[in-house]
Amino acid sequence: MSPPQNSVKNNYSNKSRAWEIRFTSIDPAKSPSQFAPSAAMRANLSKAAALDALDIVCLSHLRWNSVYQRPQHLLSHCAKNRRVFFVEEPILSAVTDWWLDVSIHASGVWVIVPHLNDEISEQTAQTAQQAMLDDLFQAAEIRQYVLWYYTPMAVSFTNHLKPLAVVYDCMNELSAFHGQHPDFKANETQLLKRASIVFTGTHSLCEAKQHQHANIHVFPSSIEKEHFATARNISEEPADQQDIPHPRLGFFGAIDEGTDIELLGGIAEAKPNWHLAIVGSVVKIDRATLPTNPNIHYLGYKSYQELPAYIAGWDLGILPLAINESTKFFSPTKALEYLAAGKPVISTSIGTAVQPYGEKGLVRIASNVAEFVAAAEEIMSESSDDRTKWLSEVDVFLAETSWENTWGEMLELIESAIAEKKQASEGMMKVFRE
Repeated sequence: MSPPQNSVKNNYSNKSRAWEIRFTSIDPAKSPSQFAPSAAMRANLSKAAALDALDIVCLSHLRWNSVYQRPQHLLSHCAKNRRVFFVEEPILSAVTDWWLDVSIHASGVWVIVPHLNDEISEQTAQTAQQAMLDDLFQAAEIRQYVLWYYTPMAVSFTNHLKPLAVVYDCMNELSAFHGQHPDFKANETQLLKRASIVFTGTHSLCEAKQHQHANIHVFPSSIEKEHFATARNISEEPADQQDIPHPRLGFFGAIDEGTDIELLGGIAEAKPNWHLAIVGSVVKIDRATLPTNPNIHYLGYKSYQELPAYIAGWDLGILPLAINESTKFFSPTKALEYLAAGKPVISTSIGTAVQPYGEKGLVRIASNVAEFVAAAEEIMSESSDDRTKWLSEVDVFLAETSWENTWGEMLELIESAIAEKKQASEGMMKVFRE
């Protein structure tokens, strides 16, 4: 949340620095501390417990305003009752002045983005990020807080901070991604030593990390059911999808090294009368490598709010995920979101799609073009009774699944870790006094 008073010091100044803090979402006619929160935030602010809540400072390799996924879901729930500062990696460009961009997202999350010159050294960039973060802490009066990491690379400029707890939410095995920094594994080892608690997105990832940390817990992908369930009742097509013929197979998400683009091209070639609607940005791969079949339609990035309208127009959803190191520990949130939208799903055989979704008969698993085509043909030939029975099983499975529940369980574990740390500290002080 963003408290209406004392959110940022009016008298804060960093005139000795080579940069400034710019509040791009705040009315420039007002001081930053007068930024008015929403009615929902005011309601939370009226509760004493909310006023005493710890701040969360998150260090992330992902952009808040990019693909809406695990960090956005969890931290948006968190921001209902406390301040959340989401610190992104720097944007490097040919700027002559440096600054720290601060904006407040509709969820209440403060999005923090350093802007640096692209010709500076890596060491200078780290030094600048540390000093900028220190300035932010002083300006926003961040005193009692939890550090929440999505990227171990942030350890290098945050080790001096003294949080009440350190959380490492390990979404994936990022060290396996193409082009990863050579110091990544060393930084992750350091983070695991410092972390109070570790969360992982899959059981397999937990098993791979459990020998490195004693307090590690699995929290698989969850879902905002109500948002995607609206797709079941949407009839109006988005303008750029309405003229795509049926049968229509759909996918949304980043198109990157984890996408099996050969599979996409193979399906399109095997069934030229089927059409593939691909929603998402091309990331970290050459767009020229994408298949160009006339029945593949690249619709580009769409916001989280727009997704149900696109899914509503599909005959089924697909997860054409490559079987490689980058997807070995991947937990596909999209599988649940397709299911909540009422769409049958076909996925490649990545572990978390097979278990539990495939084993429960909720998602069909296919390993190659022929199996994908056969599974799609089977889905398209189903009777309405078969589809109704399947959908009822989907709804039973999704009934207890929500990001809100996931956040609540995580928060309990964090609070327990803080309490244990406090108890241990008090015990040490008692021994010292005696």
